[in-house]
Amino acid sequence: MGSLNSLEQAKPSRFWRKWLGRELPSADTMGRGFSQIGLNSIRSLIHHVYTRLKRNKAIRKTHGFPVLILDGHEHTSSYLRCCPACLRRRVHTREEERLQYYHRNVVAMLSGQEFPVLLDVEEQRGGEDEVSCALRLGERVLRLYPRAFSVVVADGLYLEAPFFNLFLEHGKHVLAVLKDERRDLMEDAKGLFQYEEPQVQIEGKTKRLLWDIEGFTSWESLGKKVRVVRSLETRTVRRQRTGKEEVETSEWMWATTLSQEEASTETIVKLGHSRWLVENRALNEMVTCWHADHVYKHHPNAIAAFWLTLMFVLNLFRAFVYLNIKPCLRFRHTDLYFARLIFAGLCEGTYRKIPP
Repeated sequence: MGSLNSLEQAKPSRFWRKWLGRELPSADTMGRGFSQIGLNSIRSLIHHVYTRLKRNKAIRKTHGFPVLILDGHEHTSSYLRCCPACLRRRVHTREEERLQYYHRNVVAMLSGQEFPVLLDVEEQRGGEDEVSCALRLGERVLRLYPRAFSVVVADGLYLEAPFFNLFLEHGKHVLAVLKDERRDLMEDAKGLFQYEEPQVQIEGKTKRLLWDIEGFTSWESLGKKVRVVRSLETRTVRRQRTGKEEVETSEWMWATTLSQEEASTETIVKLGHSRWLVENRALNEMVTCWHADHVYKHHPNAIAAFWLTLMFVLNLFRAFVYLNIKPCLRFRHTDLYFARLIFAGLCEGTYRKIPP
């Protein structure tokens, strides 16, 4: 091997000039590659990264629990192009009714204290709803990551007995938003809450009135007692346009299998609000900054392979940023800033000496 100085002055090899220089692979080449790659091979890479992070104790609990978050996302739609795995729907416009093709998936993510870890994704199939897709994803996650989490957090769409029972059978707890007015569970909970004195919690500019009752048996299809927590939140916000302060009020209700001995009322509220991490740190960030909605090739395997590859890359990138860069430097810049530095270094094709 040559010295460090010689490596710094060395020019990029022909291979790197081809792939990082002017001869970058085209979109067709990338799409063809994604359509032929095996999905399980990418999942094994994601599992390897998770194993190393877990072994190095880099994945920390969220409010005292290892939390898995599930959520669905519609990532592409078209009126012209379709594939055998496309979902179909009728869209009414002013001129006519048109047939639209689209794809949806469900993402599984570990809610780490410092950075989230993306585990898996499952594409929704024709003739099934999002919950059925989540059940298929949940079975695979339970098989590949049996000890990665103890609590599952999901939206109100997943408040169904098969979804809860799948994780309860494996010793996991479930927490989901309760927002269906037609449910007997919500009617019974609201009826009892009016006779209970709420807890008062003040956090910054947010004031919460909390109700917490367990032992509900109104959910007959589940066959188990559940706990319902209600949070009436009031906060003061300043409008950017007018500069005036306004008071906003929101109401949240969650149904969970966690007992009051296992998790306090405040913990349930924080776990319920942590569900937004999958929207902000996973789906929105992947779409806005990493072009996850871009379809290189309209092929079911290519679409799923691209999402899995992006999850693998994001896990590596976030692990590098949050575990290798000092906080004093990391807090001054965004993640996108470090991503551009890495990209610039790859395109430059040269080595830079890192000072001690």
